[in-house]
Amino acid sequence: MPHTPTPGVGTPADPSAPFAPSAFLFGGDWSPEQWDRETWREDIELMRRAKVNTVSLGIFSWAMLEPAEGVFQTDWLDEVIELITEAGIGFFLATPTASPPPWFTLAHPEAMPVREDGVRLTHGSRDTYAISAPAYREASRRIARMLAERYGAHPGLRGWHLHNEYGTLDHGPEAARSFRVWLQRRYGSLEALNREWSAAFWSQRYGAWEEITPPRTTQYLHNPAQLIDFRRYSSDEMLAAMGEQRDEIRATGSRAPMTTNFMLPTWNHLEQWSWADQLDVVSLDHYLDTTGPDAETHIAYGSDLSRSWSGGPWVLMEQNAAGISLGDRTVAKSPQRMIRHSLGYIARGSQSSLFFQWRASLGGSEQWHSGLVPHAGGSTRRFKAVCELGGILERIAPAVQLPADGPLVAAEVGILWHADGWWALETPHLPSDALRYSDEVRATHRSFWRAGIPVDFVRPGADASRYRLLVVPCLYPLSDEQVSWLTRYVEAGGELVVTYLSGISDPSLRIAPGGYPGRLRELLGVRVQELLPLENGAQVVLDDGGIVEEWTELLEATDAEPTARYADGDLRGLPAITRVRRGEGHAVYLSARLRQDSRDVFFAAVAERLGVRPTLEGAAQAGLEVVRRRGDGADHVFLLHHGSEPVTVRGEGRELISGQDGSAGVRIEPGGVGVLAVAADGPLELLRVPS
Repeated sequence: MPHTPTPGVGTPADPSAPFAPSAFLFGGDWSPEQWDRETWREDIELMRRAKVNTVSLGIFSWAMLEPAEGVFQTDWLDEVIELITEAGIGFFLATPTASPPPWFTLAHPEAMPVREDGVRLTHGSRDTYAISAPAYREASRRIARMLAERYGAHPGLRGWHLHNEYGTLDHGPEAARSFRVWLQRRYGSLEALNREWSAAFWSQRYGAWEEITPPRTTQYLHNPAQLIDFRRYSSDEMLAAMGEQRDEIRATGSRAPMTTNFMLPTWNHLEQWSWADQLDVVSLDHYLDTTGPDAETHIAYGSDLSRSWSGGPWVLMEQNAAGISLGDRTVAKSPQRMIRHSLGYIARGSQSSLFFQWRASLGGSEQWHSGLVPHAGGSTRRFKAVCELGGILERIAPAVQLPADGPLVAAEVGILWHADGWWALETPHLPSDALRYSDEVRATHRSFWRAGIPVDFVRPGADASRYRLLVVPCLYPLSDEQVSWLTRYVEAGGELVVTYLSGISDPSLRIAPGGYPGRLRELLGVRVQELLPLENGAQVVLDDGGIVEEWTELLEATDAEPTARYADGDLRGLPAITRVRRGEGHAVYLSARLRQDSRDVFFAAVAERLGVRPTLEGAAQAGLEVVRRRGDGADHVFLLHHGSEPVTVRGEGRELISGQDGSAGVRIEPGGVGVLAVAADGPLELLRVPS
């Protein structure tokens, strides 16, 4: 039966309320089904102590909620929700469809995914489902509808967490059926498909739709157009499945916001812009893949992506409280670094600091994944840091209001992002399979982070007029519309920087003839005769001192001006970087892959030429990350110190964590944090920089 809300308890089921800035959401995934009731009561007390205000429930609970087909068992969840509601803790409620229960697997083996090699997977892990299987889709709608009818009007409901980390690819019969339907909608006829897929090559011309299958393991190389279309189809099919759950929930009258958690950094099976269009708010699960100083860069990268996808505030749904996984081992994250990272996300627009998970599991597949409550319990330095973070979030939240208009973080630099670039560079037999889209985008973003310059990511075709600089890193396929959009941006006065492996092909990965980058030759004023990847470890020097690795090109400037040339090797004296005027703006072509330090120098020089300044001059060189989050009538300057010597920042306002007077200078110790409330666009000054 539907839950009857208790008046005055929790948060109203209003789509705007759960993400309002009066409180940052703090807590994480709680799995009470793993624990006895005594532990439940202990957890509630620990949550109170840490000032937790939000938990995520039910993410992997399908077998508990529906122990047999159509038989629902919710007494335990009723009890859990009653406990947290009495404690003043709100919740995200997940649809548990990422982990079908064993009875479903037994009854519907056709709904298990098939790998590229034709092997059908069996039950035993999570994410084991064929997304297009009718039985799976119906079961998913049924469990979503039941949850919404019972809990959709609960006053403590923060929002709906649809599924978890969509991304399972299926190459089985059900996928083949729905893939063909998708292709018919995209191309209309086999004649058009054969043309777009270059099907004359290797006798791949299709005479009937039934001849087309997902790209399963084959003798040698797949058709790249088929590969990228299958990735596009898979994203759309998962989006359709999510939309069905959303519609079932909305049909019950539940008004709570909808989200699903995107996943970074190492794999990407979603086209995030189209997904963001269908969500009330974007949420992210973010797990670091490096332990060094670059971990802080990665926090900024994931945050800037999420804020850009969302177009405003977003939700950090998961992070790791105590570890950084390197694949073969998990390296510890210090408690203070956990606090600093958590504030890094919030600085860039997150309305939450949520974790996976609340309490570290004693058994199961992820028993060594850290929790806010470690195996050693609440009397630990790690849980003490959790309580410290909860106190910080409570202190700063009332002051951090959303801006009345305009962006949360004002950026004058945009980086073009699209999943097509990722998927295109994953197709095999490119001139260099060593170049990866995410690495190239991250390297570009890293240069601006190191310079202390804020960045947005930009959707192809979006209004880019507020950006003085727009960078296109390795976006291999471009459509006619996207080329026209970039041309208009430059002619209207923008500065465009395009790197190697951009504009090589059309959306079907057919290479534009006549020289590279064929789609952008006219705009850039260049023509590349040959692509010349370097051997591993080889480097080439440019005449401006830059160092090149991995990639070079035999480039001729048709009407562009060379700004850097090769200083040694076979390309000695030939252009490496060019710039051309088009209308009121300029287009720059970067034909060589600059080593990271040289890339940093290059983009810093471009920004300086355009008058794009750091948020706080000199801060980045001192190891201080400074992010200005705009508010309603005031700005909140987050000071995150990754360096080794104390620094002092002055601004007219109050530091919200320590209460220091900003006009006298706020001292930030190494590893420390601060949030300085200042007038909108109020000046900042770095008073002391380590020698």
